[in-house]
Formats: sequence, structure tokens, C-alpha cells
Amino acid sequence: MRASTITTGFPCARRAKIALGAIALVAAAAPAIAAGCAYEPQGEGRVAAVIDARSFRLEDGREVVLAGIEPAAPDKAADNRAPALAAILTGREVELRGEDDTPDRYGRQPAFVLLAGSETLVQGELLARGEALVSATVADKDCSASLTAAEATARQARRGIWAGSAAIKNTESSGDILAGIGRFTVVEGKVLSVRQAGATTYLNFGRNWTRDFAVTISRRMLPAFEAAGLAPKSLENRRIRVRGWVEARGGPRIEVLRVGQIELLGGN
Repeated sequence: MRASTITTGFPCARRAKIALGAIALVAAAAPAIAAGCAYEPQGEGRVAAVIDARSFRLEDGREVVLAGIEPAAPDKAADNRAPALAAILTGREVELRGEDDTPDRYGRQPAFVLLAGSETLVQGELLARGEALVSATVADKDCSASLTAAEATARQARRGIWAGSAAIKNTESSGDILAGIGRFTVVEGKVLSVRQAGATTYLNFGRNWTRDFAVTISRRMLPAFEAAGLAPKSLENRRIRVRGWVEARGGPRIEVLRVGQIELLGGN
């Protein structure tokens, strides 16, 4: 009965047209993301091997780490998502872009990576597939907005890690957040109170300040938050999404170093 209803409402030709339209929309998003992250060229080469979920080696020996994203690992079973990157990059020629080519402390070159001869930004592709998280470390507003939009597309479509509920932690489950200590994590919840202690502002999500989840913001960051219309005190009783590295300081903590780590959510 269900199959009959679908067939009657959407003839084969029409369904095929809709499917092609959806593919076209996804393809059209790639140039927009690439254009948003239009940094200076920093080299090119052929991919010899994928190392992990966001780094790879070129045939000339250089190791490259994808800038602007973090691996999507909501639980231990999903720690290694390198196959997604391998499917995109293995044996491909790539172009590297960035503000500079200074290696990180591991000797890797951070870069925004495009498939040669196309406008496909690898970071955007991973985000749109739900195989990565925006790191909120990108200073360029256009690039940051493009990456955030790609992640939102996957979240709304429930692709990849967004297919389940484990990708976003709830502030009411501090133990669940604390289990991810040392990991890049996305957390959502309502700010119950905002307090300042010395040079640190605390966004508290529970009554027990020593056990429940909290976000910390240093005094030097306050002007940037105020300029962005996110003065910490204005976040009280608001629902927010915060992303960053989970630390244990009594309860679980995420230190916010950039405005982009916090997003206001609807329904406040």
C-alpha cells in the first residue's frame, strides 16, 4: 500500500528528476565553500597515503593536515574515520592553500585542500558527508561561514555522525561529556548562570559548579565576544552550542578561545 502511494504521487521520471536536482544542489555547494576559503596557493602534489582522519602524505614526503576541521568521533567505535578521507584523496592530485606553509609541531603542513582541476574543497566534502566537525579555529569569516554551513547541511540531513544522537552531548549528562576528556566535542544546553572569578568567566550549565559542565572564557576574550553581540552575561538562560576540547577540572570544562566556538540556538 505504501509503495503504491509513493509511485502514484511521484512517477519514475519525476523521482529521477528530483534525485538529479538534489545531486546538483550538493555539487553546487562545493564551489561556494572553495570560494569562501580562497587562501593563497601553498603547493601541490599527488596523495601517496592517508595517515588518519584528517592528514595524509604526498609522494614527495610532505605530510599535510586538513585545516579548519576536527575528526568526527562521537564514540570509541567511530574514532578512526580515515576511510572517508581515503575515498576522496587516494591517488589524487591536490592543491594546497593557506595563509602560510609553516609546519605544525608534528611537522605537518596545515592547509585547505582542493582536488586538482576542480573546486572541490576536501574539508567541505567531509563536513557535508558528516565525517568531520568544524574546529572554529578559522579566523577568516567567509571561510568559517562556509565550513559551518557545510556541517549544518549534514546535520540537517542526518548524514554520517549526525544519523544518531551521540554526536552532540547534552549538558545535563556531565558524565557523558567527561567520558570524552581530551577529545574535540560538541555540547548543547541551557546556560543557568554566568559568574566571574578572577580573570575567568564561567558559563555554568548546572547547580553544582564543581561537578557539572561549564564553559570558561578568559578576560582577554571578552571584548571579542561583546563585539560579536555575545556578551557572556547575555547568554544567561539561553540555549547554546559550544565546541572544543573537553578538560576535567572537577567537572567537565571547555575553554573558549574564539567566538566561533559558541552558537546561539533557536527556541531560547
